[in-house]
Amino acid sequence: MSVSPNSEVRLLGQSEAVRNILADIDCAARSGAKVLITGETGVGKEVVARLIHQRSARAAAKLVTVNCAGLPDSLLESELFGHVRGSFTGAYRDKPGLLEMAPNGTVFLDEVGEMSPRMQVVLLRFLETGEIQRIGADRSHARVNVRLITATNRDLPKELAAGNFREDLFFRLNVIRMTIPPLRERIEDVPLLFNHYLAYYCEQHRVEQPEVSQAALDLLFAYRWPGNIRELRNVTERIALKSVGPVLRPADLPSELLKPASRPQSGAAGAPAPSHSAQVEEMTQRMLRQGESFWSVVYPVFMSRDLTRDDLRRIIEIGLESTNGNYRLLVALYNMPNEDYKRFLGFLRKHNCHLPFQRFRTIPSRANSSNVPRTPVAVAG
Repeated sequence: MSVSPNSEVRLLGQSEAVRNILADIDCAARSGAKVLITGETGVGKEVVARLIHQRSARAAAKLVTVNCAGLPDSLLESELFGHVRGSFTGAYRDKPGLLEMAPNGTVFLDEVGEMSPRMQVVLLRFLETGEIQRIGADRSHARVNVRLITATNRDLPKELAAGNFREDLFFRLNVIRMTIPPLRERIEDVPLLFNHYLAYYCEQHRVEQPEVSQAALDLLFAYRWPGNIRELRNVTERIALKSVGPVLRPADLPSELLKPASRPQSGAAGAPAPSHSAQVEEMTQRMLRQGESFWSVVYPVFMSRDLTRDDLRRIIEIGLESTNGNYRLLVALYNMPNEDYKRFLGFLRKHNCHLPFQRFRTIPSRANSSNVPRTPVAVAG
C-alpha cells in the first residue's frame, strides 16, 4: 500500500491481505461508524483512512489529519477544539479547532494510543456529546457532525491491562476494527511496490529506470522490512539517487538489505542455533524416500509451531542442494503438484524461509530419477 508521492491515494498490492483490506475499506465506507486501524509503523494506516473517507458519503467534505504523538496536551487540545482570546499567553484571538473546520467530514487521529490520560478524557467527552468547548470558554461553543477514524501502532488491549488507556474510550473507538499486516507477512507485494516507487523516483530525479535483476529481487524478498512500506519507499529513492545503470544488481542495494536475516547464535561464530536435526532428517526422508507430500509432512507441524523457521529453512536447503537451486524441481521433489508452485513460494516468503537460489546453482545435482519426475520442468528460480 502506498500514498503516491504526487498525493494520489492508491492501494498497491496483489496479496490476499490487500484484497481483504480493500473489502474492509468498502465496508467501512458504507457506514458512518467509527473506525480503529491498528498495525505497525509504516504499514499504511493513513492510506486506509484516506480511502475510507474518499469512498464514503462524506467525500465532498474535508478530511482533517492530526498526529497525536507529535503534540503536547495543551497544543493538541487547542488544535482539536480551538481556544478563545486570552485563554493563554499568545492567544490574541479566537481560534476554531480542526473539528469545527471539518463539518460533515472526517477527522483522522493518528497514534491515538499516545494520548495522555487527560486528553483521553477530553476526547471521550466529545464523543459522548458531539459538542465543542474551546479552551478558555465556560460553555460549549457548537455541536459538530464529523466521523472519527483513529489509528495506533500500540496493542491497545495490552495498554488497557496496564492502565495506560481508558477502557470506555477504547470501546467508543473500536466499532469497526481493521488490522493492517506488516510487509513481511505479505512479501509478494514487494515487487509491485518497489517497481512503483522506482519508476516514480527515477522520473523525479531524471535518471534511467534500471531493470531489476533476479538476484536483487531475491534480496528484496528475503529482507524483513522492519520499517514496512515507509522503509521500502525510502530505500527505493536512495537507489534511484545512485543512478545505478541499466541493471539493478545486489551490489547496488543498501547494505542493510545484504545482511542475512538475524537468527540466534551458538557455538562457533556465525553458526545457526541447533535445530531439531533428527526431526528434520525424518521429515526429509519421508518426502524423498516414501513419497509423502510437503503439505502433509512439514506444513501442519510448522503451522502448529512444533517446527522452527530454522528447521524449515534446513528442509528447503536440503531440497535446493538436490535441485541446483531450482524451486520448480523442488516442488516435484517434495511431492507437490506443479500447480502448487506459486502457493509454495508464497508460503516460504510469508514466513521468511525463501532462500536465494543462486548459492545452490554451483552445487552438482544429487537429484535422481527416483526423486524427480521424468517429465521436463522449466527452470525457474
